[in-house]
Amino acid sequence: MKIVFMTVVGNTRRFVEKLEMDSLELSDANAFSEIQENFIMIAPTYAIEMTDVLNDFLETGNNLSYCKGVVGAGNRNFNDLYCFTAEDISLDYDIPLLHRLEFQGSDNDVKKVKEIVTEIENTNYV
Repeated sequence: MKIVFMTVVGNTRRFVEKLEMDSLELSDANAFSEIQENFIMIAPTYAIEMTDVLNDFLETGNNLSYCKGVVGAGNRNFNDLYCFTAEDISLDYDIPLLHRLEFQGSDNDVKKVKEIVTEIENTNYV
């Protein structure tokens, strides 16, 4: 299972590094890349203008068919806006919102996301 993500200030990258899994960091340079394997997306919380690269990637080729869910990263200080980017992606593309984490995630978040990935791989989830 690949982890596809973008980062603005580096918190999401630090979380992904803690997962120690195969990953793809999206940027404007590779937003329209096609992949042929299952992945989960980790979406930091920013306005759509900053996270459009995530939508571009999902809408490229058959990428959406390989997406098994989205994990939101955000800051709880933003109350109702906490992880709204991941919530929007979940609703817009009809993919599960798997988990939410704050900043670069805790050890418990790492454990939880690894468990989710294992469950998806073992049950052909979604």
